[in-house]
Amino acid sequence: MTSMDNITMVFTTEDPSSISPSPTSDEYYDYPDLLCDRESVREFRSRYEPPLFWMIALVGGVGNMMVVWIYLNFRRRLKTMTDVYLLNLAVADLLFLVTLPLWAAEASHGWNFGTAVCKLNSAVYKVNLFSSMLLLTCISVDRYVVIVQTTKAQNSQAERRRCSLLVCTGVWLLALLLAVPELVFATTATVDSQQYCRMVFPTDLGNRTKILVLSLQVSMGFCLPFIVMAFCYSIIVAKLLKTRNFQKHKAMRVILAVVVAFVASQLPYNGVLVMEAAQATNMTMTDCEEMKRFDKAGQLLKGLAYMHACLNPFLYAFVGVRFRRDVLQLLHSCRCQPANKSQLSKSCRSPLSSTRATVMSDSDTSQALSL
Repeated sequence: MTSMDNITMVFTTEDPSSISPSPTSDEYYDYPDLLCDRESVREFRSRYEPPLFWMIALVGGVGNMMVVWIYLNFRRRLKTMTDVYLLNLAVADLLFLVTLPLWAAEASHGWNFGTAVCKLNSAVYKVNLFSSMLLLTCISVDRYVVIVQTTKAQNSQAERRRCSLLVCTGVWLLALLLAVPELVFATTATVDSQQYCRMVFPTDLGNRTKILVLSLQVSMGFCLPFIVMAFCYSIIVAKLLKTRNFQKHKAMRVILAVVVAFVASQLPYNGVLVMEAAQATNMTMTDCEEMKRFDKAGQLLKGLAYMHACLNPFLYAFVGVRFRRDVLQLLHSCRCQPANKSQLSKSCRSPLSSTRATVMSDSDTSQALSL
């Protein structure tokens, strides 16, 4: 699509962050009488998304970089499956957050980075979206095994650590496979003399491909993780209710925070994606003003969904005593005098050695829920 004159030659997505990462909101269907001018939506996006995306990128970047830094410097050895998953989750979130400044720039000034960067940024976004959601699923399964099947977890710790590496490899490969549509269909398109990065489907593929891509995102990026997390955490809660562990109430609060944050941030936006798929199927909305309101609501809910990348370090890492101690030591090391490097190195590692005797085992409830 290069101009309004040939707009009926291709199908474009309204919100490439739902079908591809670019958060553009300009969908035109292959029906001339239904063409709708989305200038007001683009203007709303140019005001709303840049500051929000930069805030998410900065806050989430700091939190996830601290997680990576702690693992690489304070924990030379990844001790549990969840340790491995948390490190991969932080990397996935960081790579996802790297794409947001480019989408913020597009919202303000259009896409000025070329087709190759459009495809790459779209694919990187989708790879890390899927890998992040799948890793959250893996964490819930590991917590289920550690808490509900305690004996099995204790007897197979080394095997489970090796398995976690294979699982993470499989997660990244699956995410790469699910991002293939972005590499194929993401491209630049001109609307009102301004370039945008979006998914553009040829006429011989049309809405069926768009519906398939949307369905993959909803099913693999929300439904599957939600079903697995709901099952695992339900069994965990039932197990905790039968115990008299003094950490039980804290563990219940951690589970509640994880589930509420996931549902509150992801469910509304995935509902928007389902409505987009329905719109592509049978044109459920035909009124231009209604479409504009739907587009703006989608932009708001997309920003809410992206905030989950900021929350992950706090929901999964910093709730743990060891992580908080490591963070405090990291901040303390920044104030250390670098005159004696060996002494500084020893000081920076002291919390691990001093607390090694008090660190809970892999089978402990608190250890599983808050590393």
